[in-house]
Amino acid sequence: MSTTTVDVHAHVLLPEVEGLVTGLPGHAEAKALDARRNGPDALAVSGAMVRERVPRLTDVRLRLAAMDAQGVDVQLVSPSPSHYHYWADEETAEKVYRLANEATAAHCSAAPDRLQGLGLVPLQHPHLAPAALDHALDQGLRGVEISSHAPGRELSDPAYEPLWARAEETGAILFLHPFGCTLDERLDRWYLSNTVGQPAENAVALSHLIFSGVLDRHPDLRLIAAHGGGYLPTHIGRSDHAWSARSDAGAGCAHLPSSYLKRLYFDSLVHDRHVLRELMRVAGAGRVLLGSDFPFDMGTDDPVGALRAAGLSDADFHAVRGGNAAALLFLE
Repeated sequence: MSTTTVDVHAHVLLPEVEGLVTGLPGHAEAKALDARRNGPDALAVSGAMVRERVPRLTDVRLRLAAMDAQGVDVQLVSPSPSHYHYWADEETAEKVYRLANEATAAHCSAAPDRLQGLGLVPLQHPHLAPAALDHALDQGLRGVEISSHAPGRELSDPAYEPLWARAEETGAILFLHPFGCTLDERLDRWYLSNTVGQPAENAVALSHLIFSGVLDRHPDLRLIAAHGGGYLPTHIGRSDHAWSARSDAGAGCAHLPSSYLKRLYFDSLVHDRHVLRELMRVAGAGRVLLGSDFPFDMGTDDPVGALRAAGLSDADFHAVRGGNAAALLFLE
């Protein structure tokens, strides 16, 4: 059993990316859409929350001190999803992913024994995505972070086949982390945009990958779903029933939808020990990885304690604490 504790869900803030896009055509409209989706109350609370956490999101020394306090040895660091900027044109998108990849790699290089990184790809321009993945890998990053969709495109879109093929070929990590929910103003109060929207987006995105046959065509994809995969793992029986009962539901994938959960990875950040135990039942104990959403308020300041509270067997506890991630990331 690994003695290394690995947190696969931690973020870095990249002010240089925001400086690049501010004022560009499309940026104001994207911010307005985000404001409509979240509502004024959520924006006010989130703004204050992020400002308080900027030091931990940007200063490696403060990050390492927080990791020490949590008992975390290694973080897999991904850019804040606010940096996706899927509204950007091709020229801007290339600048964004290059700057994000290079800045994330520089952040992690300050503590290479403790910080592993993920970059970005422009999902709104699928033909650029394989090169963006290669650029991330060239910086020493372990893969890339992606959202649940891009404007006008689901992850089942055939245009993404070259990205999946390149990720499979290189062994790159794909970290599925939604940003924004297409239910829009229906979720603009009580922070429903996050509490309901994020799990819904995870479930939709994973369902597109499963039912379209992406995971049949690319069985060796190394994909981690944030937030425990959202609603899908606990309601996968409904997907199985539809696959068995309806010709339209079963036409795209070769096997029961539930079987694909054992090919994916999920973080442990579900905020409920019963849900975590169910996730481990349907996906397998070897497919769940410790996650904290560091350092945001919808995460946990004590990921190991939250895992311990689930009452797992010693073997499962240590596998999720770090053994599974160490094997996935080839950590010694």
